[in-house]
Amino acid sequence: MQYVYNSGEFIPTEGFTLRASNRGFRFADGFFESVRVVSGKPVFLEHHFSRILDALKVYKINRPLQFSLQKLDAEIKQLIEKNGIQQGGRVRITITRKAAGFYLPDSRDMEYFIEATAIEHNRFTLNTDGLRVDVYPEMKKDINKLSMFKNIDAKMYVLASLYAEDHQLDDTLIQNYRGGIIETTTSNIFLVSNGVLYTSTLEDGAIAGIMRMQIINLAIEKGIKVYECTLNPQNLLAADELFLTNAIKGVQWVGSYRTKRYYSEMAGRLVGMMNEKLGL
Repeated sequence: MQYVYNSGEFIPTEGFTLRASNRGFRFADGFFESVRVVSGKPVFLEHHFSRILDALKVYKINRPLQFSLQKLDAEIKQLIEKNGIQQGGRVRITITRKAAGFYLPDSRDMEYFIEATAIEHNRFTLNTDGLRVDVYPEMKKDINKLSMFKNIDAKMYVLASLYAEDHQLDDTLIQNYRGGIIETTTSNIFLVSNGVLYTSTLEDGAIAGIMRMQIINLAIEKGIKVYECTLNPQNLLAADELFLTNAIKGVQWVGSYRTKRYYSEMAGRLVGMMNEKLGL
């Protein structure tokens, strides 16, 4: 039997339901975090927790006094154990405002629930075949104070994923309203040109990904230059490599963008470095 954690209680997944008044369901009034599990334990949780605290301030949701990194870590580990996850896994923490009301909530208090599922690999692994990507042309992402967080209002990402499926792509590139390439439906993006890494700046509306931050810091530690900047389609065509990063899959290399083909040498090196950092 699998469980979710909700408001201090472990509930069988099959029996878990949201109240009709839940503000995440009614108004997408909340956000989420995706956390990788390695060897049965959440990794980089302190960074995820820091982003949660930043998001709570921006969303104007009150943090309970008892909500701490230590408490969240213990709850996640309990759920991982109850769900029998001993190696690789993924955790989703969904945080919403705990209140009735309409657009104006009755209070600013917080509630959250946690899901945990096993995944195939314990180590981070590089995909064997390069991904096929192209620009999603039908919608653009706004740039605002919510842009860097994982809002549960994800309809643009859902539609962009359906577009990828309809056009035999593995993922689509999301643009901001200025035309800059900022991310994909699931990941941050990095270009490699002459051994230098380039990634979209947060000021252009990119998600402040935890794996993005880890790759930037790891590259700097290893003496690899990294620049955060505005990216456009012409930059993609001039790059030697294009790879994607997210907390669950780590690094995934892109094989093609339209007629452009890419290598995977830097992506492979970074996967090795990340596994070494985690002692894998």
